[in-house]
Amino acid sequence: MKTLGKFLLGLLVLVGAIFLFFRTPDTDPVEMRAKYAGEPSQFVELPNGLNVHLRDEGPRDAQPIILLHGSNADLLTWNPWVERLADQYRIIRYDSAGHGLTGATPDGTYDLPTYVETVDQVADALGLEQFILGGNSMGGGHSLAYALAHPERVQGLILVDAGGPPRLKKPEDDEGGNIGFTIAQTPGIRELMKHITPRSLVEKSFRQSVSNEAIVTEEAIDRYWEMLRHPGNRAATIARFGQTREPFTEEQMAGLTMPSLIIWGDQDALIPLAAGEWLDTYLPNSQLVVFENIGHLPMEEAPDDSVNAVTTWMNEAGLGEASVDEATSAE
Repeated sequence: MKTLGKFLLGLLVLVGAIFLFFRTPDTDPVEMRAKYAGEPSQFVELPNGLNVHLRDEGPRDAQPIILLHGSNADLLTWNPWVERLADQYRIIRYDSAGHGLTGATPDGTYDLPTYVETVDQVADALGLEQFILGGNSMGGGHSLAYALAHPERVQGLILVDAGGPPRLKKPEDDEGGNIGFTIAQTPGIRELMKHITPRSLVEKSFRQSVSNEAIVTEEAIDRYWEMLRHPGNRAATIARFGQTREPFTEEQMAGLTMPSLIIWGDQDALIPLAAGEWLDTYLPNSQLVVFENIGHLPMEEAPDDSVNAVTTWMNEAGLGEASVDEATSAE
């Protein structure tokens, strides 16, 4: 018995030492704000208790566009679009709950209604009556959910490799998946993500998400890694991936009659092109633009082409500068 006790004690010490060696602690919020929340960042306290990190750029009397990032990303993923669009349009983007510098929700809730409510409260805080709503991946799914709940406020939808459709696969689609999202979906193992999140894992997940690996810079990898480790964000990731997800239905999409632009990379290994084609089939007023040899992040991988698709669609749909009434309400 003494031998067994010593063995178990030694094993416990070994496991503890391994845990401490590989543990990656949370980042410091003050340091993260200093690094990532420079001008024009602001923090807005919402009625739901979130202190949201957002950026509001472009002419205040121009057409407003709210952009939502994807899972485990942050508002900086939209930098290429903002650089090309903010002289013509009012671009609003923010870190969603459990992401970036916004961090955790007060009650630890990360269900779909929470994200829909946040869009509504951000729009209210900025005085927006109506706006174009766009999103990538998870943010695209949140955009669709918001449009279903508040169609009167959404002038148009921009869906970039959006979540929400049934996960359709064609025989030629890559079955490799993404290591980061696979771990986040695996019970037991994903709990370790609260404490052990190697930078190499973040880098591999990022590379598996894109086709144009020129955007996988050391700076970008550091940002994803540091933002994921912002206090509360890893626990939020576990909570989100632990939820049961119900895809949108054909009937729900048929009710969204506003103009919708669907942008997709044909090499997306996370959400295949078949999902974009499904959206284009069931959204009644949609246009699908597909980029060859592009992955899950067209706004970063093909910024010029994707922005051209947006501006062309907006002109054709009559979604240009805001009217005098809209401009007044946005002040």
